[in-house]
Amino acid sequence: MRQPLLISFIISCLCAWANNSPEPAGYTREQLDSIERVFNLNEIVITGTRTPKALKDVPVPTRLITEADLRQIDATNIQDLLQQEIPGVEFTYAMGQQINMNLSGFSGQGILILLDGERLAGETLENTDFSRLDLNGISRVEIIRGAASALYGSNATGGVINLISKEADKPLRLNVNARAADHHEWRGGAQLGIQYQKVNNMAEISHSRISTYTVCLDTKDQCDFRNVYGHRTWNVRDRLIYRPVDNVAITARAGYYFKERLYNVDTPDRYRDFSAGLRGEWTINPSNVVEASYAFDQYDKSDLIRESGLDVRDYSNVQNTVRAMYTHIFPGQNMLSVGVDLTRDYLLTYQFVEGETHHQYTADAFLQYDHHIDSHWEAVGAVRWDYFSDGADNQLTAKLNLRYNTGLFTMRGGYSGGFRAPTLKEKYMMYNMADVFEVHGNPDLKAEKSHNFNLYGEYTVNSYYFAVGANYSSIHNRITTSGMRYGNGAEPYLDYLNVKRLKVVGVEATVRARWGWGLSASLSYNYTHEQCPDATANQYCPARPHALNFRGGWTWNWSKSYRTDLSVSGRFLSQVSYMSMYMYAPFEEKPVTNPAYTLWKVQLQQHIIDRFHVSVAVDNVFNYGPAVYSYNAPVTMGASLQVGLSIDIL
Repeated sequence: MRQPLLISFIISCLCAWANNSPEPAGYTREQLDSIERVFNLNEIVITGTRTPKALKDVPVPTRLITEADLRQIDATNIQDLLQQEIPGVEFTYAMGQQINMNLSGFSGQGILILLDGERLAGETLENTDFSRLDLNGISRVEIIRGAASALYGSNATGGVINLISKEADKPLRLNVNARAADHHEWRGGAQLGIQYQKVNNMAEISHSRISTYTVCLDTKDQCDFRNVYGHRTWNVRDRLIYRPVDNVAITARAGYYFKERLYNVDTPDRYRDFSAGLRGEWTINPSNVVEASYAFDQYDKSDLIRESGLDVRDYSNVQNTVRAMYTHIFPGQNMLSVGVDLTRDYLLTYQFVEGETHHQYTADAFLQYDHHIDSHWEAVGAVRWDYFSDGADNQLTAKLNLRYNTGLFTMRGGYSGGFRAPTLKEKYMMYNMADVFEVHGNPDLKAEKSHNFNLYGEYTVNSYYFAVGANYSSIHNRITTSGMRYGNGAEPYLDYLNVKRLKVVGVEATVRARWGWGLSASLSYNYTHEQCPDATANQYCPARPHALNFRGGWTWNWSKSYRTDLSVSGRFLSQVSYMSMYMYAPFEEKPVTNPAYTLWKVQLQQHIIDRFHVSVAVDNVFNYGPAVYSYNAPVTMGASLQVGLSIDIL
């Protein structure tokens, strides 16, 4: 009963806070605008409602990481960025050293990751291949906490992370950059932006590599792994925006990704992705907007057999998506959005019975209405229907969000339905794990369904921003794998099944401040509690209960041509214990404890004549190293040094 009481207490406090918060009569409009600019509350975001809104007006809890934040954080990859900025995010290894994400109790399967609003094909152990997400070409990141299935469909049960690409901001822009770190790690890239009359084009290329290195020297064989395998990647993207007339925008994009991972020196893994898309937006008049798009994404895996030179493809996921949306703006800024999507999903994988492939069509239609009740209240409701050709378990989801605003105080709350349809792999998998055990798919899987409630309040005054909130999710038929079973075959097996019910309760609190002399700081706390009434689900409840993130920064302009940025960031994650299935004979459940840990990073950047940007960072300042390198331990051997250089040639 403690969690419902805690949520009730927070709701009572927020309501009292709202009732006692005065109208900002003592502030001029210029002062309010200044406060909102300090904390980016006037920035336009699109992910929460699929229509442009100022951050302060979005009715769903939204976290925005701006381009200025990205420059100051200077994260090496998307994992580094999210772990620094969002408490409760943890990236760990899974079997085969594939990267797994957990966000406050929701795994990577329940977090929908978008690039410019488009889904990504393929997965690595049911998570997005995060190496595809190169931050060099990203202008901002929008993060929606909580279910968003009423707008985005399957996989958006725990939230949405949308990475939005840069556009050229001057007639000609050319940047080259490089970064070096321990273990022969090297990253380099270039960006070319062109803005000429009706054309805006941004092209980018990046390359990275890192050598294999040993982390576990334990002779008692307690580590889940001893070596971290090296890899090399290439990422090439181009995005062209053409505006033939003022009210029409046509966007074309194309991309290629390649990664070679030295999991086995003789037969390294190879990953490739080919993507392309075309999108048009027509503003018929100030009250009517039509959008239409087509997206293609093909993600392949293969094994290079060095002895013969053959490159054998054993996995291919191909997605073709067509979508359209119409938006009508009524008097009073009330807004109606109607959209449809159609996707063909094709999958070939070595995890099917040899020679098998599967595909399915998915179609959806959604409707959303934004209603400004008065100057303080706004309500947003949406309903969506999703059809899956492979199976009759089609979904109807809905949401209702309310926003109350007095100028300095904003409260957001509501209900949202969520669902995750079983994937083709989860239905039809039949895979032998090196003659140790088998993994069986289940064609009778039901879709996960969830009911999600949240309430958040934020208050901004002078140099300070305060936010506190709570969320509750009740998840039915969660898709996961069973404990080890023994049938009539030679090997034991795991199979996919539905867990009847799982509950997730969360509480968040954030304080941010920006003072004079270029000083800023933020402190964020997240509490997550998972209830797994079904004993078979215990091993799938590994969220750490407590997470704390801190970031402090100092920016100083020594002159018009010389600026310094200093930042200190740290994160703490508490201990978590659960039951896990031991994966090697004898197959049995055993208690597992992932110890608490904290990691800190210090970074110094020097900006010279606004063209040369030099960065030096020390990660894991206090030299933390796990006692045992388990799949859920941070992969660090102690403090590490990183240096980087970025040059704006034009």
